[in-house]
Amino acid sequence: DHDQVRKQRCHEEERKAEQAERKRDDPSDVEQPVYGPNPAVAVSDPGAAGFTGSIIIAEFESAEAAQAWAKEDPYLAAGVYATVTVKPFKKVLP
Repeated sequence: DHDQVRKQRCHEEERKAEQAERKRDDPSDVEQPVYGPNPAVAVSDPGAAGFTGSIIIAEFESAEAAQAWAKEDPYLAAGVYATVTVKPFKKVLP
C-alpha cells in the first residue's frame, strides 16, 4: 500500500534525525577524538629534534565544518603552527 510505504519512509527519516540529534547532544555517543604531537624522531622525547606538528582525528558533520573548526586552532592563532591541513580519515581497524 502506497500510504504504508510513505509512513514507513517518514518514520525512518524521523529516526535518522533523532539519531543525529542525539549524536550532537551526547558526546558519549560520538567516538572520542584522537590527538597528539608528531615527534620528528621515533622516541617519546625527541629532544633537539623537536616535533613536526600534531594530529587530530575527529568526527565532523562535513568537510566545511572541519575546515571552520581548524581555522580556530589556538596554536595557529598563536603562530605556533604556520598552517593547518584538514584531510579525510578512513578507519580500517577497530
